[in-house]
Amino acid sequence: MSTPTTELDPAVLEKLLPPYRVILHNDDVNTMDHVVKALRRSVPSLTAEEATAIMLEAHHHGRAVVIECPKEAAEHYRARLESFGLTATIEPAGSRG
Repeated sequence: MSTPTTELDPAVLEKLLPPYRVILHNDDVNTMDHVVKALRRSVPSLTAEEATAIMLEAHHHGRAVVIECPKEAAEHYRARLESFGLTATIEPAGSRG
């Protein structure tokens, strides 16, 4: 007798929980050091190097993708970033805003 698996089909999972991007926007208020610390505290999975790269991308290009995840998690990360005084938005991963 075989054991049933609980693996989800990635296509079904993406349809049920479509990915969203959390976008960090550049500002002229927060220091680079504050932004990196806020990124790491808001999205604990980010390394210092990843947070620095995201900060620099936003600084030089006006915006940067912080993380891609389901909408509810994206809303949580956006709120966390905003709690540190940063400007962040979310958008469906398929869009190019």
